[in-house]
Amino acid sequence: MAKRIKEKSEKINAMRDKRPQATAKYLRISPPKVRIVLDLIRGQDYYTALGILQSTPKAASELIIKVLESAGANAENNLNMSKSDLYVAECYANDGQTLKRYWYRSHGSADMLRKRTSHITIILDEKKEESLVTKPVAKTEKTAAKADKPAAKEQKPAAKEEKAESKEKSTKAEETTKVETKKASEEQTESKAQEGGK
Repeated sequence: MAKRIKEKSEKINAMRDKRPQATAKYLRISPPKVRIVLDLIRGQDYYTALGILQSTPKAASELIIKVLESAGANAENNLNMSKSDLYVAECYANDGQTLKRYWYRSHGSADMLRKRTSHITIILDEKKEESLVTKPVAKTEKTAAKADKPAAKEQKPAAKEEKAESKEKSTKAEETTKVETKKASEEQTESKAQEGGK
């Protein structure tokens, strides 16, 4: 029996998240109010998140600051990480115990008041340098379109030349038609003048 318990505890410890984190439970604020503020700091680095929380005029921001500072202290003391290398990897607020109270109304009736509580969890992680991380290149339609752009750029000057040639041809044709119409009008005026002279 004891052996199985040890094996289970070893498995749990192996699967446990090694990232620095902090949790505050049974805070007297409803989770939706907390989630609004948590959305602001998700993905931000440690000091930027602190700055955002200090300048946010919400009741939840003070509570989240305490949890964030606790997570940073856990990272420094337990895992020997520096706060400048950390960012907020995960943050969420779960429902805690709901306290039920009564609000007395007229004619001996009562309404239920639900005073909600929340559990706030913040998980930090170290920033990974982009130069060390190599991403596999998958050729999709967008990358193929990007690869085809230089060819399209090469085709554009040829198209411009064709347009210029067509414009020149059209202008030449217009000039010839103008000259022909002038000649025809001159001939008509000459023929009229000759008829008038007779």
